Amino acid sequence: MTEAPGTGHTVLSPVTELPIAEVPSTSLADTDAAIERAQEAFASWRAVPPGERARMLRAFAAVVDAHVEELARLEVSNSGHTIGNARWEAGNVRDCLNYYSAAPERLFGRQIPVPGGLDVTFHEPLGVVSVIVPWNFPMPIAAWGFSPALAAGNTVVLKPAELTPLTAIRIGELALEAGLPEGVLTVLPGKGSVVGQRFVTHPLVRKVTFTGSTEVGKQIMAGCADQVKRVTLELGGKSANIVFGDTDVQRAAAQAPGGVFDNAGQDCCSRSRILVERRVYDEFLGRFEQAVKAFRVVDPEQEDSEMGPLISLDHRASVQGYVQEAIVAFTGSCPTGPGYWHPPTVVEARSTDERIWREEVFGPVVAVMPFDDEEEAIALANDSDYGLSGSIFTDDLARGLRVARGVEAGNLSVNSHSSVRYWTPFGGYKQSGLGRELGPDAPQAFTEEKNVFIAH
Repeated sequence: MTEAPGTGHTVLSPVTELPIAEVPSTSLADTDAAIERAQEAFASWRAVPPGERARMLRAFAAVVDAHVEELARLEVSNSGHTIGNARWEAGNVRDCLNYYSAAPERLFGRQIPVPGGLDVTFHEPLGVVSVIVPWNFPMPIAAWGFSPALAAGNTVVLKPAELTPLTAIRIGELALEAGLPEGVLTVLPGKGSVVGQRFVTHPLVRKVTFTGSTEVGKQIMAGCADQVKRVTLELGGKSANIVFGDTDVQRAAAQAPGGVFDNAGQDCCSRSRILVERRVYDEFLGRFEQAVKAFRVVDPEQEDSEMGPLISLDHRASVQGYVQEAIVAFTGSCPTGPGYWHPPTVVEARSTDERIWREEVFGPVVAVMPFDDEEEAIALANDSDYGLSGSIFTDDLARGLRVARGVEAGNLSVNSHSSVRYWTPFGGYKQSGLGRELGPDAPQAFTEEKNVFIAH
């Protein structure tokens, strides 16, 4: 991406390194105006009857569904995602809208027994909600924020990442095509230091939902404190894939590449640390090497592509910096022509103090280390500032549950690398975030709970 002074920026494709779009940058004044329009739209949007709001969200979902292939192709070009992943991501927007279209008619309050009268509670929308989206999963993470927020009766202002704004802009257009009123969902491309910062400081914005780095998340949290503004943060991760000796080692090794190299490792849930029980360590590495070398890193437009390029030249340099410090065990392959390519890379960590073991690389790089027993595996997994996700591979169901309860992370899978389903809650422990997204309770996070007592 390159900046055009005061006007916008040029979006580059990570696949070709060529310009694909010119996107205007929203100014501070335009950001303020958009927030004020969203506030004006809030009064009428919150008053839409629940069944009608549900119908409008389903109509939005239907329009997205009709444009899944268009959105997917746009994401391949803008983000370098494989076409298979991009179709899933566009479909996830549709699915989130459909799922949360059921919420307006189910934002139940409670009747609480009290003496002397009737006590009831209500869930009321906050007002204008902001969603700040990262560059790694532009479509799903946008939908995880705006779908439950809209369902709860809020209006939304959304800032896509500067590197990957194109699908968010298109989804904003599709919302209007579907019949959502002007000002209900507004997409504002631009700089984080302008648009994102104004979301934090503007008094009409009642909540900030941010997905991105822990460093920036801390700044947003501190900024929101000034107005005691609500905030949800989904931040970094350094998740562990724990492989016990009693599991099917071949299966665990075959599934491991997908757990770390999906989206070129640019995933906060990436299993970027693999802990392997010592008695099967050598066997696992041998089988893992075969799987890594077979992992298809090719043009993401190809139907059989399993991994595309990194997002930018600068980011590739950052990833390479970590690899240069480490002991590389083996690598896969990648194209050598245009594009910000980096091969799937496996390193052996000799110490938990190594930077590649402790820090989020956010690339197709995984560090492997042996352990001797269950207690040590849990201790190594928890020796991190992060706690977002993780996997446990074992044929002992009791052990799987025991270790899952012992690992300090918000989203764990046994014999799987699945982390996110729109109908289950998602979020992290420790410095991986604050609050939860998705699942049946997500709309309530975009409401105030009001208690009303009526005396007899």
